[in-house]
Order: sequence, then C-alpha cells, then structure tokens
Amino acid sequence: MAKILCVLFDDPIDGYPKNYARDEMPSISHYEGGQSLPNPSSIDFQPGHLLGSVSGELGLRSYLEKLGHKYIVTSDREGSDSIFARELHDAEIIISQPFWPAYLSQERLAQANNLKLVITAGVGSDHIDLSAAVHKKITVAEVTNSNSISVAEHAVMMILSLVRNYIPSYKYVVEGGWNIADCVSRAYDLEGMHVGTLGAGRIGLGILKRLNPFGVKLHYTDKYRLAKETEKELNLTYHENLESLAKAVDVLTINCPLHPETDGIIDEKLLKKMRRGSYIVNTARGKICNQEAIVNALQTEHLAGYAGDVWYPQPAPKNHPWRHMPNHAMTPHISGATLSAQARYAAGVKEILEAWFANKPIRNEYLIVQNGELAGAGAHAYTTKM
Repeated sequence: MAKILCVLFDDPIDGYPKNYARDEMPSISHYEGGQSLPNPSSIDFQPGHLLGSVSGELGLRSYLEKLGHKYIVTSDREGSDSIFARELHDAEIIISQPFWPAYLSQERLAQANNLKLVITAGVGSDHIDLSAAVHKKITVAEVTNSNSISVAEHAVMMILSLVRNYIPSYKYVVEGGWNIADCVSRAYDLEGMHVGTLGAGRIGLGILKRLNPFGVKLHYTDKYRLAKETEKELNLTYHENLESLAKAVDVLTINCPLHPETDGIIDEKLLKKMRRGSYIVNTARGKICNQEAIVNALQTEHLAGYAGDVWYPQPAPKNHPWRHMPNHAMTPHISGATLSAQARYAAGVKEILEAWFANKPIRNEYLIVQNGELAGAGAHAYTTKM
C-alpha cells in the first residue's frame, strides 16, 4: 500500500458546484505539435467538472482506494503544523498543482524519507527543489502540454486587456458611469505594435501563433532557436538575448521556466532599457520578475501596464504590492486551470500513476527528474544547482 498526499486549491466560497455554465466541454483530438492527449485506461470523473479543488480530488479517490492505497487530499500546506507537513514524512507520492503548489524545498524533501514520486498536475515543477530531487533520486513528473494553450489564451487576453484599457473601462460600467474619455485616454490598437516573448516553447509559440493575425510584428528569444520554417511562417525576428528583445518590443510576454538562470531576470536594469510605455505580461512564474522593480516602473510610468497570472509566494498575501500597483491586470494563478485543462491534467496524473504502479515507463515528455538526473521535458527546460 502506498500513501499518496495530494495538495489542491480550496473549493469555491459557496461550496462545490452543483451545476456548471455549460452542459458540454469543448474537446480536442491532440495537442498542437502532434503530442497525443493523456490516455489512462479509464477515468472516474466527468470532464468539465471542477477537479482541481479539494472536493474534486482530481477524480482519483475511487481508483486509488480500489488498489488499497491511502489517499489524503488537503489545501492546508503552509507551516510546520499544516496537514501537508504532518503527513509528509511517510508519503510515497506527492501530487500538487502549480496554482496552489506544495512547495518542496530541500528541507522538506529531507523529511520525506519514503518519497519516491512527485507529480505536478499541470505544467511547471519549479515549486520542487529539483537539485535535491536529483540528489535523492526522486522521480518528478508533470503533465506536459496539458494546459499550455490554456495559458497562451490567457496571455493573449491579458495583452489585449492592457493595451485596450479594458479593466478600467469595465469598472466604469459597473459603477454606473459612461466615461468614454477616461476609458480611451489609455487605449491603443495592438495592430502595428512589436510583441516579443521570452521563451518560445509550447506556450510562447502558442502566443505567437495566436497574435500573428493581429497585424503585429513578432519577436522572440529562446536558448533553442525555432525552425526556419516557423520563423518564416510567422515572420519572426529572433534575438540572441533578452536585452536585445526588451529594447525592440512594445509588449514583452514572459513564457520561460523558473530556474537559477531566470530567477529575477526582469530587473530594474533591464526595465530601464525597455521603451517608455511598454507592457509586460507574465504567465510564467512571479519570481522571474523583480517585485519592487515592477512596482517602481509602473509608479514612474515607465511601464504603461503589467499583467500577471503568477506571484511569489502563492497565494499572494493581502498586502502584496502587486495587488495595489497602478495600471495592472493581475489575476490569481488561473490561466492553466480552466475546466478544459483540469480534465486533461487529471487524466494525465492517472496515466502517470497507472504506469508507476505497473512498473512501466512514464512517458518521456512527462519526465522532469528520473534516476538522479534531469530527464525528458526537464532536461530541455530546467537547470539545477548542484
């Protein structure tokens, strides 16, 4: 019998939903790029239901308990007296989501003497000390691609919200106003702007593809250059480094993993090299941006706007300065947690568990760490401090 410890976000304030906005969920046959969808032998949940909250349990309880495993699901994961901390010592498998991460530091991993497998339900495993996982030979896996386009769509929405000054305009309507001049005094067309992405993996490339019809000039930088055919198709300008990209664009969207090389890379020095009136959209990780530098750039109006779906820490405290800075369009970490995405990453977690319990290989694209080294998607995306 294995003990599986799962950390999920809280249920809705009014309780777990009794019904949903739609009767049917839009479906896709495969991911962009051709990767197949998760393919567990079966699922014990209804696609389109809220699976990522505590009561949703990722739809795993029936499956795990039929096999005789102990399944503990909680949202309480902060502090030494949390349920997560109390149950960690003998857990064999830990599951959590990037939106409500169970932070697994070197110290916490040292306490988890039985831990063999860590699964991220979604994409992004930087809440895990990967160097420590490599050292302890803990397998780390995530459901790669399951919510990449969900995030790309959210980023496009945020770009348009900033450039068109949508959120203040909506607020005037709610408050009973008709303040046309106030609304349009900060509104521009996206058409004709230069838009660039730091990181052109699945999410970054997904954003570029979706922005191409808007008549913008597209730029990117990435340690892996895209194929010439892709650059030609999207009329992309490649930059050798972030500084070159930042100087060239009106909108910078951040879509790279958080690791030692990207931690705090958007700092005051870089922001000063961007054009006055630029916008930044960050759906990657909060720590990629220096918190104070972003606030200062907005207050001095060097940046025209900042939109982010990611914070540090998560959840953000009520006094987090990004909640109160001017001209922002922040959301809690929801971009990759749509009901569509939840169905895919819940199925992917079950696929990983089925392979694990049957001693079969986990899909290479799901692997982050295996056998004491970065593997699969992890070897492509991350670096470690050894």
